[in-house]
Amino acid sequence: MLFRVSSWIALLPITVPVKSIHMRSVIKRNVGNSTSLVLLTLFCLLGGSCARTQPKPRIDPAAYAKEIDAWHQERWSSLKSDGGWLTLIGLFWLKEGENKLGSDSVNDIVLPAGKIGKQSAIFLLKSNVVQFEAPPKSGFTVEGKPATHLELKPDVDGTPTVLHLGSLTFQIIKRGDKFGLRVKDSENPDRLNFQNTQFFPADLKWRIDAHFEAYTPPKPVPITNVLGMESGEVSPGAVVFEVDGQTYRLDAITEKGESKYFMIIADKTSGKETYPAGRYLYVDPPGSSGQMVIDLNKAYSPPCAFTKFATCPLPPRQNRLPFPIQAGEKYNGHAK
Repeated sequence: MLFRVSSWIALLPITVPVKSIHMRSVIKRNVGNSTSLVLLTLFCLLGGSCARTQPKPRIDPAAYAKEIDAWHQERWSSLKSDGGWLTLIGLFWLKEGENKLGSDSVNDIVLPAGKIGKQSAIFLLKSNVVQFEAPPKSGFTVEGKPATHLELKPDVDGTPTVLHLGSLTFQIIKRGDKFGLRVKDSENPDRLNFQNTQFFPADLKWRIDAHFEAYTPPKPVPITNVLGMESGEVSPGAVVFEVDGQTYRLDAITEKGESKYFMIIADKTSGKETYPAGRYLYVDPPGSSGQMVIDLNKAYSPPCAFTKFATCPLPPRQNRLPFPIQAGEKYNGHAK
């Protein structure tokens, strides 16, 4: 057995940096001794001195710059899409009972006359359920089919019911115990006249190797939005990383139907070069080793940077960083 073990050890392509004076003397006295080789190998394995450090893969700056540029293009395309945040023209909180929609000022929800009739539909809120009612041939559709009477699913259920009327869309959102009607218009001038956003130059300094420290069980994280409403989110763990030799932690959040982790952050650029209320960031979950990457070049402004009708969540206290992150999307006063 000893012969087989020592023969296997002899085949290992390991360079042994022996630091101990005692161990060097043992080697000199026992050259060719199989037992000493076994002991030496065990010593190295237990002490870690035989481990090889894998070099960090080198990232090509040019290829990375192209990756970030492609991400910029995707960001702009999302903002300018038919259902993007630049199309949002109204948010109306529903009262219990009937909420009438139309262009006449007597309605509860008033929209421009060129977009809708004087009294076009009713949103009935009763016992936390929103029903939609409209006369026949009103023009409202859901998934291409005429809609005159149906229950509207809010956004908390994953995919809300979306009503269409010409260039307008309507959907129900739920925040806390309140229900609101979100109205979008694909012909909104904010969308048609949008001139894109600006970004800091891509910098590999802000593509940071990190590791994940899981919370067992996942930690409740209360999140307050811009309207002062609080929601109970869940954090699976903290993303831990270093900047200039200092260690920092950011709580990640899991979202329904989203495989990536979501983070709401603020830093010393907030309110100066970036949006005052902070920025958002998605990161890929860690691998089996717990290692991951946080790429702050992909931090972006929340919807509130582009419309006053959004309900953006704000960074929790533990996600407010004490240094400037000159990476990601800048803010130039887009919201009106």
